[in-house]
Amino acid sequence: MEQIIHLTESAAYQVKDMMEQNDEQGAFLRVSVKGGGCSGLSYGMSLDHEAAKDDLQFEQHGIKVLIGKIDAPILQGTKIDYKQSLLGGGFTIDNPNAIATCGCGSSFRTATNVGAPGDC
Repeated sequence: MEQIIHLTESAAYQVKDMMEQNDEQGAFLRVSVKGGGCSGLSYGMSLDHEAAKDDLQFEQHGIKVLIGKIDAPILQGTKIDYKQSLLGGGFTIDNPNAIATCGCGSSFRTATNVGAPGDC
């Protein structure tokens, strides 16, 4: 199966840690796109225990990843990393398909999908 996204080792380690802290070992990491935010689209990351029939499924660094087929073209080539700083840490998402983002950093749009713009 072609890998739609690239999950770095740092991000995978953080996901594993979150799974252990929440007693969710063996869950899938679901990466999704939904309408909203000031640029029209927002990313979603959650833990899921079942794959839907239209999900694409692959594994990176021991993490089982799910992406809905409808989200795959929007997420193609996206890199998910985890960065630590003095102020704490957080996931970063670098999507080569995003042509615009807004100041809050969690909203974007692509050349072919403007989503449903709203408030950040």
